Amino acid sequence: MTEFKTLFEEYGADYDTTMRRFMGNEAVYLRILSKLSADPNLQKLGNALCLDNLGEAFEAAHTLKGVTGNLGLTPLYDALCVIVEPLRAKRICDYTEMYKTIESEFGRVEALQKEVERGE
Repeated sequence: MTEFKTLFEEYGADYDTTMRRFMGNEAVYLRILSKLSADPNLQKLGNALCLDNLGEAFEAAHTLKGVTGNLGLTPLYDALCVIVEPLRAKRICDYTEMYKTIESEFGRVEALQKEVERGE
């Protein structure tokens, strides 16, 4: 799965650090990564923001931040970091653009997954 390393690094992730978390087992990593699209927290975040429920939005964003951090998905993790702290403080700001960035980064992760699957 050398191609995975290349694709992962092109995405913007640190392959070596992430694979150490998974004891070098790319198959296990990819199996866990494939479950990310089923995680309900992206939808929960969007719904909570639409309802102006900053507490629920924070919980969803914070959960996603932890998951994506552990998966080494640096660009998505970074986008989540931008929204988590204002949500934690319940600051009034324009969360729409932050959420759009998160959705876009989720799309990039899904594209990465598809590209990896094509190469297997």
